[in-house]
Amino acid sequence: MQIELTKKEFRRLLDMVYIGNWILNSTRGDDRIADYDEVESKLFGLCRSEGMKSLVEKWEGEDVPSRAFSDGGIHEAIMDYEDTVFYEILAEELARRDMDYQPVSKENYDELVSRMDDYIAEFEAHGTDNILINNMD
Repeated sequence: MQIELTKKEFRRLLDMVYIGNWILNSTRGDDRIADYDEVESKLFGLCRSEGMKSLVEKWEGEDVPSRAFSDGGIHEAIMDYEDTVFYEILAEELARRDMDYQPVSKENYDELVSRMDDYIAEFEAHGTDNILINNMD
């Protein structure tokens, strides 16, 4: 298989591969999905021939994203995503709790979304500062 990419497209592909592998493997410890690591290594190995040597380094004999790459802002994008997902999940869970965990239906969908919107507005204004858990020291 051959794919033709501009340097800019290749650079964007590196970002997407890194982010995808991060999501799939970063929390797995020693139980990483090796296939994804191998694809990442293969693509980052191409950096040397594409004039992007600073984006790849060897680690234990494998091509991996360099510290320059991982420190270059990609983790800020990942953190933005994680923050958004965290607050959206929390808003939905709190809204569903408020509605006694009723199954979502056509009849209550608008109420669920409205409650979620209210929680999201609260989180945007105050983060988690106003979340309290009773009976915790």
